Amino acid sequence: MSAPEPETSRRPLAGGAVVIGGGPAGLTAAVELCRRNVPVTLLEKDRLVGGIARTESYQGYRFDIGGHRFFTKIGEVERFWRDLLGSEFITRPRISRIFYDGKFFDYPLKAMNALRNLGLLTSIQVVFSYLQSQVFPYPREDTFEEWVSNRFGKRLYRIFFKTYTEKVWGIPCSEIRAEFAAQRIQGLSLPVAVRNALFGPRQGKEVVKTLIEQFQYPRLGPGQMWEQAAEFVNQHGGQVCLEAEVVQVRHAGGRVTEVVTRTPRSPGENGAAPAHTATVPGAAFVSTMPISELICKLTPPAPAEVLAAAQGLTYRDFISVILIVNQPTLFPDNWIYVHSPKVKVGRIQNFKNWSPDMVPDPQRSALGLEYFCTEGDPLWQMSEAALIELGRREMAAIGLVKAEDVMDGTVVRQPKAYPVYNGTYAGYLETIKSYLAGFSNLQTVGRNGLHKYNNQDHSMLTAMLAVRNLLGEHHDVWSVNTERSYHEEIRVPHDALSSDEAGVAE
Repeated sequence: MSAPEPETSRRPLAGGAVVIGGGPAGLTAAVELCRRNVPVTLLEKDRLVGGIARTESYQGYRFDIGGHRFFTKIGEVERFWRDLLGSEFITRPRISRIFYDGKFFDYPLKAMNALRNLGLLTSIQVVFSYLQSQVFPYPREDTFEEWVSNRFGKRLYRIFFKTYTEKVWGIPCSEIRAEFAAQRIQGLSLPVAVRNALFGPRQGKEVVKTLIEQFQYPRLGPGQMWEQAAEFVNQHGGQVCLEAEVVQVRHAGGRVTEVVTRTPRSPGENGAAPAHTATVPGAAFVSTMPISELICKLTPPAPAEVLAAAQGLTYRDFISVILIVNQPTLFPDNWIYVHSPKVKVGRIQNFKNWSPDMVPDPQRSALGLEYFCTEGDPLWQMSEAALIELGRREMAAIGLVKAEDVMDGTVVRQPKAYPVYNGTYAGYLETIKSYLAGFSNLQTVGRNGLHKYNNQDHSMLTAMLAVRNLLGEHHDVWSVNTERSYHEEIRVPHDALSSDEAGVAE
């Protein structure tokens, strides 16, 4: 396979840098470049910054695209957040539950609540299943099913992991790679869960990251962070261009030379809005767009085998159905995981419990219902009215909201929300990585830029390291949240809890 040959000498960044994508990784890269006095142009195809961590609004109600907690063990990320928002952070208690078999389970698990809901017989079966997994574990941990079963037993895996995970990803757990579990359920096992359920986290010792009891949150939602980052860039010599979709990435001699963007024009007299194209040159490039799209937009085209690898990578999409409810309070949770196969909704966000300032009317509430799907499938193609009605029915079926209390709603569709860890992705990704390594002035970062289910703070760290690479240092951005998480199942010191876990599963 041929790859572009990198130049032996590094050019200075006097020609400026171009950042593709205005999510957490892209904006972190742009801010870091501005702080180093590098002229930077950031190109974001959406009308808002923040990517999947943006905050949308409807009729004055603000809402996340998913839920985003802010806590990190990465000092640079913590300082970045504090420098930009400072006092605009509020501390929120973490309250979440699992809806399974018609009952609500506290999460993290609490012993008496779990025992009462499961019943004595099932609880005994869970314990014996766990003991069996310790005596006769899966010898290899290649899949999500094997990884989780070895740590919790097959019985608890089927109760609390299988249904929800398959609802999220749309494929059997036996086809999801173990790397996903290692990144999202770090350090957690049945003994740890039971110990914490009975006695709480060990004070002064370690606590599993997913069991943290409180977190930081921007007062007006996570998008407030990225709106502030965009303002910083614009005020420090950079430029943030919204509704600027990158349609070509041109390269020559092992270097990216420029990108071509397409932006909408104002409607003409006949109502049409023809697109406007522009060329943006640069000395260095940081891309956060889905890595499969990056490959397909290269000009000249990548080799056939690289294009085939890009086309082989898959994604999971989701829909947020926002319901405005004519009730001042509904339930105490920030969010609820819905494991029941009887409804399609996967997770429910209660935005007023994230921050009261997300809801403009104190006599009302706003919910975000997350439906995981694949772009183009029947759920994705449902009309906005049909989706709002589906949400109304399902909230009533679960018993959280009376159907007649739902006053209004809106829908946001999020394509390519989560890179899929199926059985073929690793080989495809290795082919792409090998090819892109030949570009001396291009760094890919973030969740979609690396095709990795990173937390927000990990995505930000990849961007920080990428900027340092462009300025002459040597860091492996691909190893962030991989080697440490997967092989060591890293834990967080109890007195330094603070990282964001953005996304679907914990």
